[in-house]
Amino acid sequence: MNTLPLYAALLALLFVALSIRTLRLRRRLRIGIGDAGNEQMLRAMRVHSNFAEYVPLTLFLIYLAEMQGAHALFIHALGLCLLAGRLSHAYGVSQANENYTFRVAGMSMTFTSLISASAYLLFNYSRTFA
Repeated sequence: MNTLPLYAALLALLFVALSIRTLRLRRRLRIGIGDAGNEQMLRAMRVHSNFAEYVPLTLFLIYLAEMQGAHALFIHALGLCLLAGRLSHAYGVSQANENYTFRVAGMSMTFTSLISASAYLLFNYSRTFA
């Protein structure tokens, strides 16, 4: 049984929630494009775009690791780390009086998933030459 679809689905729902939040804020603030110099709009846009920048590549790397036979617990760890990281980052960046702890923790967890999946793939690749 493949594990990654669970995390892909949960992250997709989080992406939709962030999208809706950004769209509602645009409507409430009457900002059609950009941030119009509004910090709240800028923060919502950055949370949404940062998610879109990191999640697809990380999910793809986790997918490749799963297809190469990575243990299900490893895939769960990567998926949970990515999900928790994105939630923490979204919360942290969304706060006007930002406590950087959530932002830093979120990016650290995201990078942990990204780097761990990459390391697994590189290790597996290197074994083909042994």
